[in-house]
Amino acid sequence: MTQTDPRLSVVMPCYNEAATVGEIVKRVLASPHTDELLIIDDGSTDGTRDLIEAIDDSRVKVLLQPHNQGKGAALRRGFAEATSDFVIVQDADLEYDPVDYDLMLEPLLSGDADVVYGSRFQSGRPRRVLYFWHSVGNRLLTLLSNMFTDLNLTDMETCFKAFRLEVAQSLDLREPRFGIEPEMTAKVAAGGWRVWEVGISYSGRTYAEGKKVDWRDGVAAVRCIFKYGISTRVGRSKTL
Repeated sequence: MTQTDPRLSVVMPCYNEAATVGEIVKRVLASPHTDELLIIDDGSTDGTRDLIEAIDDSRVKVLLQPHNQGKGAALRRGFAEATSDFVIVQDADLEYDPVDYDLMLEPLLSGDADVVYGSRFQSGRPRRVLYFWHSVGNRLLTLLSNMFTDLNLTDMETCFKAFRLEVAQSLDLREPRFGIEPEMTAKVAAGGWRVWEVGISYSGRTYAEGKKVDWRDGVAAVRCIFKYGISTRVGRSKTL
């Protein structure tokens, strides 16, 4: 493998995204880095399943969940099925741009990183201006997570997380829904993996456009930060 020829598995959880899934799949497959695209449909009821099953590209693998189980469950299945050298999480909406795969892969290809987070808050790249309190909430969750993990991330809740394959498949993830983000971060920190962060572009969407995260997911994230963060600190203290 060379720096210009990375093998990348794109793991895409998907739930009721009929309005955007066709376009985001097109963008993912246009990336020269995409070796395989694993779309995990999480029990969609809006026609999404018909759309993704009609995709005619040998790089696409469609995995159907029997019913809605959550983003965390979808990611676990996608990570387990991935076969390429690197794995990246890609939402099925249009908030995150596959053009940024170059940025995400750079620290992995150079051998400096095991895990790369794409930050919406340290970027000089374009980002849509939307909800003030969402931004405040994301920053507070990141701060709280950092206090337990001793990482200095600026965006723990970002969708864009890239891993070496062996790292993604070693995390033993348990959370079924959006608590997966702090759980992943705590377990990456506990594993002592080398974490880098790069600035990415971001085109957030409104609730009218299909945004699904709300205050209840924030509460769940706080619970998971404490649940997995405490175990991370205890595990680290035993090794000192």
